[in-house]
Amino acid sequence: MINKVDRVGSLLQATLVEFIDLAQQGKQAHWNVVGPRFLPVHQQLDTLVNDVRLGADEVAERAVAIGYHPDGRSATVAKETPLSELPAGPIGDADVLRAIADRLRKVTDALRTRVDQLDELDPVSQDLLIGLTATLDKHTWMFGAQLN
Repeated sequence: MINKVDRVGSLLQATLVEFIDLAQQGKQAHWNVVGPRFLPVHQQLDTLVNDVRLGADEVAERAVAIGYHPDGRSATVAKETPLSELPAGPIGDADVLRAIADRLRKVTDALRTRVDQLDELDPVSQDLLIGLTATLDKHTWMFGAQLN
């Protein structure tokens, strides 16, 4: 049977992997976005990346605080991420908006599932993931609003 620390830690680890990959993909899109909405999308991606990197750090530090050792190595992230890879090279602004909004929805759906799983396991970790969900919901809205 898996102990409580490992159960909570594995939920935090999955979140860490998603956040690290989301931040990297956000930077990839930031560097390669092209099109008439280049500047606002470019700037919005920086804001997203900053928020996601801060979130990843909070998740990793929470894992350590409960006695779990997080793994944010690039090989681990590449192996464990559920997010599809962005294409290489220039990406049109509308394609970036769609791709990032889709990835944000995928991560927030996973966060909501983990929030439910943490309900009785660890309310502090649950609260952290609730806050991160709110942050990503805001970004999902902001990226998606530009597609209408």
